[in-house]
Amino acid sequence: MKNKMVWKLTACFAAVLLFFTTVMGGVFVYMFRHHTIAINRAAMEEKAVSIAETLADFQTGAGTGMGMGYGRGGMGGYGAYLRFLNQIAMAEVWVVDEQLNLLTPGHGQSPSYGELPENAEEIVKRVFNGEITYGEEFSGLLDTPTITVGAPIQGPDGVLGVVLLHSPASGVDEAVYHGMSAFGVGVLAALLLAGTAAFWLSCRVTAPLRGIQTAALRLAEGDYSARTGVVQGDEIGQLAKAVDFLSGRLAQADQERAALDQLKQDFVANVSHELRTPVAVLRGSLEVLVDGTVSDSQEVEEYHQQMLAESRHLERLVNDLLDLSRLQDAQFQLDMGEVNLCDLTRDTARSIRRAIQSKGLELSTQFPEEECLVRGDYGRLRQLVLIFLDNAVKFSKEGGRVTLALEEKEKGYLLSVTNQGEDIPAEELPRLFDRFYKTHSGANRSGTGLGLAIAKQIADRHQIEIQVQSGGGETSFTLVFP
Repeated sequence: MKNKMVWKLTACFAAVLLFFTTVMGGVFVYMFRHHTIAINRAAMEEKAVSIAETLADFQTGAGTGMGMGYGRGGMGGYGAYLRFLNQIAMAEVWVVDEQLNLLTPGHGQSPSYGELPENAEEIVKRVFNGEITYGEEFSGLLDTPTITVGAPIQGPDGVLGVVLLHSPASGVDEAVYHGMSAFGVGVLAALLLAGTAAFWLSCRVTAPLRGIQTAALRLAEGDYSARTGVVQGDEIGQLAKAVDFLSGRLAQADQERAALDQLKQDFVANVSHELRTPVAVLRGSLEVLVDGTVSDSQEVEEYHQQMLAESRHLERLVNDLLDLSRLQDAQFQLDMGEVNLCDLTRDTARSIRRAIQSKGLELSTQFPEEECLVRGDYGRLRQLVLIFLDNAVKFSKEGGRVTLALEEKEKGYLLSVTNQGEDIPAEELPRLFDRFYKTHSGANRSGTGLGLAIAKQIADRHQIEIQVQSGGGETSFTLVFP
């Protein structure tokens, strides 16, 4: 069924309200009945006391001067008062004298005291002790649930008799019934209003949930631009915010995946291009030698030298690819330890000296006197510095100078490699460390385009910052060691 949550919330709210209403109804009936009985009892006590005072006046002669001598059938005021006592009091009234005999007809009969209810004797005794008593012992005798109030008729010498005022309990039950009817009408109206409010509230709660569901389904279908459009400060708003955040992260991941796929395609294309030329040269040279097209020993030697050079280029390309692949693998562990940068730079300077001399360049070195200790992989850091020195030699003009300088700063060490040659165009600087990227300089024809990419990976694994400056005929690569 559609909107199940709406109906569930509405039903739960209605059930709770109904339970609450039932409990409140029971409490209301109990308290209302007791309150009505208390009010009825107070009124009956007031009537009983008034009747007892009037009868006391009759019997002592304080009122009309007539006493008990007139008896039950007397024609004077006392007798008339007794005969019409029920109509006067608008209730059933019995009067018991000090001989415990009934002095009024009472319920159409004149029963003796012995015919009164068994428990009535206790009421009469308490009243003769001067108390105003309340009870329901006369219900059986009067054949209806009855509330009875007993009041003493006080005389000069004590209690002269008892006034028993009876009122049917049906009046109380009728009042309770009317009260419950009014309460029921109020409950029904409250249920109707509460049900409407619960339905409206449930719709308000489920509407943003439907928006979140729609966004989640669109995300599952690959639409990472989906948003919930829900802005609330409660838990549902937090859920919607989390879904929107997930959508943004998925969109970003999708863009990164697309870029990575493109990078892989470019990488494969570049590798294929770099391998095609040396393989074609090797194959062509071998075909010429195998076919015997070239027989002159000098020409054969030239072909052999060309094949050796291409083989070395292939070897270097494969080694660079392996190094780059290892460094990009997060699982690949470096041999980390304490490294003296002064020793490392001196070592690399010795390694590059032959290439420096063959090109007629000058090598200038600057090292601190004390040890320069950092943490890293000695072999990889040496490879990093050699890559920059090799590039410096490659792109230096003949007779130029290559400078290798190491200096200590407050927060680390700066190792810079500077050469004199052509400036690197500003638009090419951001792409220097891309794989297979080569500048258009003629000195870079023999490069693989992987050296600086490998250097960037080594620097990243050591948290080393690389800074490049080129201008005025000088290009400088600076390594900032942490």
